Amino acid sequence: MFGKLPLLKTLCFKKAYILLGFFIFCYNGIYCQNQKLADSIEIIYLKESYNQKDKLKILKQLSVNETDTDKKLTYSLELIQTAKTLDSVDYLFSGYLEKGNALRLKSDLNQALESYFQGARIAVKKKQKRDLGLIYISIATVYSIIGNHKNSVQYFKGATKILRQEKDSINIASALLNAGDECINMDDLKSALEFTKESEAIFNAIKYPLGQAYSLGNLGMIYAKMGIDSQAEKNINKAILLLQKLGEFYPICVYLTYMSDIYLNKNDKIEALNYASRSLVLAKKYKLKKEVCDANLKISELYEALGNPSKSLSYFKEHITYRDSVSNIDYVQKMADLRTDFEVSQKQVEVDLLNQTKKTQRIISIASIMALFLVFLLALGLYRRYKFIKKTNIIIEEEKNKSNNLLLNILPEETALELKQSGKVQAKKFESVTVLFTDFVGFTHYAENLSPEKLVESVDYYFSKFDEIIENHELEKIKTVGDAYMCAGGLPFPTKDHAYKMILAAIDIAEFVKDSKKNNPENQIRFDIRIGINTGPVVAGVVGIKKFSYDIWGDTVNIASRMETNSDSGKINISENTYQLIKDLFNCDYRGEIDAKNKGRMKMYFVNGFKIKSI
Repeated sequence: MFGKLPLLKTLCFKKAYILLGFFIFCYNGIYCQNQKLADSIEIIYLKESYNQKDKLKILKQLSVNETDTDKKLTYSLELIQTAKTLDSVDYLFSGYLEKGNALRLKSDLNQALESYFQGARIAVKKKQKRDLGLIYISIATVYSIIGNHKNSVQYFKGATKILRQEKDSINIASALLNAGDECINMDDLKSALEFTKESEAIFNAIKYPLGQAYSLGNLGMIYAKMGIDSQAEKNINKAILLLQKLGEFYPICVYLTYMSDIYLNKNDKIEALNYASRSLVLAKKYKLKKEVCDANLKISELYEALGNPSKSLSYFKEHITYRDSVSNIDYVQKMADLRTDFEVSQKQVEVDLLNQTKKTQRIISIASIMALFLVFLLALGLYRRYKFIKKTNIIIEEEKNKSNNLLLNILPEETALELKQSGKVQAKKFESVTVLFTDFVGFTHYAENLSPEKLVESVDYYFSKFDEIIENHELEKIKTVGDAYMCAGGLPFPTKDHAYKMILAAIDIAEFVKDSKKNNPENQIRFDIRIGINTGPVVAGVVGIKKFSYDIWGDTVNIASRMETNSDSGKINISENTYQLIKDLFNCDYRGEIDAKNKGRMKMYFVNGFKIKSI
């Protein structure tokens, strides 16, 4: 009725995710990510009451423990720069390692490999064998993700050889386990069995429960592919029991589905259905979308085999729902990145122009010296050189003006001036800033049905007008991320009326969006919008050393985002902080205390219009 996926393809697809999760756990070792620790260290970092040596330690802890991939990348880049300044090889290695980890988590795999190889060169130069072994594991994992299993196995084997000299048992076993996994992907079951059995022996010797569980489970999957169902069942059941004690539920879901396949091969459909149902219950409980999707498909196939088409259809529909949900997330993210990629390319143009200006200035200096020398030899030569210099200076001035204009389009004027004078920008804290977020309602639906070019054209129509409104109210655009628009008031020059100006801008934006949808004779794609505003302290600065951007950080920004998320279509939702600043000037409806993600219950208000015409 619905067509059954081949067992081998299904198992291999699911398998790719289990060992990657295990790799990340083992690889981080004692430096497992810990967001609470990162948050507490970030507070110390922002106070800046430490010396440069302590700064290296703080940046390393932040880059290791931060779970936000953007922040993780920012801290690792700063760690690299600081380590270069202080000539610290150990911290420079850590910087490239964590930069690679951040880029891998962001799926920027080519850049991740480049960063890992930079770390490997440092480890080789300084003869740091253990560091080289660990970075080899990282490189092998990236090759695994991109499907280059041959390279992946070679680097896992290289890591194992190096780490054996260092007697690093847990990472040796991890590398062996992952090498075995890659051999499974290449259908080299003999090698897979050898690697995994050796990994199991090491984990058993050091009594490492999580490693023992994965080794048992992987051996079970190898036996299943070899057709030794009894041994496969025995190993996987042991793995499941261990993982239940450890509270590791994600791999249990996959192993349970494996057990379902084993019993299906035995033609015991009832027991197969029991295992698949257990996998579904566990996946739903812990909100594992991919595993919910796979379990629903497996149960649908089993009910079809049992002659119950109605239940089969019901579970198949659930499978489709979760499958589309997972696909939508990836698709919308790709669409959201289109505008960001455009803005980054514009910034690269500005950097290239600045570099060209410096290069041209060096040429002018050399030409001037030559002209002074030739003046004693030939008057005609001096005259021609004079004409050349005059013409070139005009070109330089034109290029310089273009560069300055591009820089001012990307950064605030004060920040651009500081960047040109010193080559970098110091982060600054502002005690009171108003932050605005906008988001288009139903953007995901439109993104699925429009070409990327048409989608970007529609979003650009709105953002171009938003830029004009923000400029008219003397506010500062920060950035756009997909269909989200972010701006702030009260920086880079502190002002007292930033909250008032931001509300005026928000009203103008809401009116423009409303009018655009109402007056649309050519039936272009038009959206509704949600707006959220919050006021409080932030830290502002420029991130990056090449495709740099001006950005702000702090809990104020997070709360502003929550205000937008909890707003309604066409509404301006503000926080208690902002309300206290503008309540005498605007009519507001109190919405009560509303639950905001990761923030608890917060007071929120809808802005409905003016109380007075002007201040």
